[in-house]
Amino acid sequence: MSHSTETSQNETATCESSPAPAGDSGVLLSLTERAVAKVKAFAETMDGAKGKPLRIFVQGGGCSGFQYGFTFDDPQETDFAFETSGVQVLVDPQSATYLRAATVDFVEDFRGSGFTVLNPNSSGSCGCGKSFSA
Repeated sequence: MSHSTETSQNETATCESSPAPAGDSGVLLSLTERAVAKVKAFAETMDGAKGKPLRIFVQGGGCSGFQYGFTFDDPQETDFAFETSGVQVLVDPQSATYLRAATVDFVEDFRGSGFTVLNPNSSGSCGCGKSFSA
């Protein structure tokens, strides 16, 4: 995952968290139209994904300390849950700290394809673009 993929404002579907973390009424994260389309396609074709929300999370690992994860999952009581363009999204409270105001995109280029994250909370990333530091 990369934290430097740029998207235009008109391609971004903004999501607000519900419930919002204490003291913050801003946007949790957003997904571009490309990311929304790919999530919908995966939800229709992947075994076990149909009817489940997309969980976006941050976990320890990678050469810069943290890496992004994406999976279809069941909601937990403490999750921030929201919908954007027909896609249900879940973020756990710990990941929300790192993902605040981030933008998730789906990129296909000569290096391959996958979800990328433009993350204003990241202080750096590794050369492979799969991990970040905060």
